Order: sequence, then structure tokens, then C-alpha cells
Amino acid sequence: QVQLVESGGGFVQPGGSLRLSCAASGTIASIYAMEWSRQTPGKQRDWVATITNSDVTNYADSVKGRFTISRDNAKNTVYLQMNALKPEDTAVYYCYAQSSRDGVRKTYWGQGTQVTVSS
Repeated sequence: QVQLVESGGGFVQPGGSLRLSCAASGTIASIYAMEWSRQTPGKQRDWVATITNSDVTNYADSVKGRFTISRDNAKNTVYLQMNALKPEDTAVYYCYAQSSRDGVRKTYWGQGTQVTVSS
């Protein structure tokens, strides 16, 4: 099992920045990728960014150049640095872990953290 706890959400004005954190615990060795997604009411959850165990990163076009995903292995934590925020970035942001153990793949989700961008 993997447990994920997100933090860092909040209210920010357009153009501002926030950094989200996602702390992992449990069977961390089984994780091969960490990702962020976001969801607004009434819409599907959209993928935002990925970082693999090889530190390969990938971003949705809507956030490329503004968001940066990174990780601190010593703290078992993944970050999402969000700059130049726009009102359309307002959403609940979810961290999730892709794991593989004994040939079984699982996805573990955090509880979500609200990000609101408004003037």
C-alpha cells in the first residue's frame, strides 16, 4: 500500500505562484512514476504532469513552461511548482502514484488540494 498526502493549495491572484507537495509513505519502492492531475466541478479529471523514477518529466500543453514537477527522494516527496497562474488553473489538484509489485500494477491517489486563482 502507498499513502499520499498533498499540501500547499490555496488562494492566489492571477500571475502568482504556488507550490504543491505530495508526501508518499508505505511501499514506496514499488512506485515507478508520480503524477499530478486536476479536476473542476462537473468536468473530468485532467492529467497535468508526470515524473518517473528516471526523472523523466512530461507536461500537459496547458501548463508547459509554467509548471515544474520535481521530487526529493530523501523526503519521499514530489512537488508541483506552479508559476504564472491563471484563473483557468483553478481546480482540485490530485497527486497519484503508479506502482508495480509482483507483476501487479496499482494507482494510489491522494486526497486532493484546492487551488483557486482569482483576482
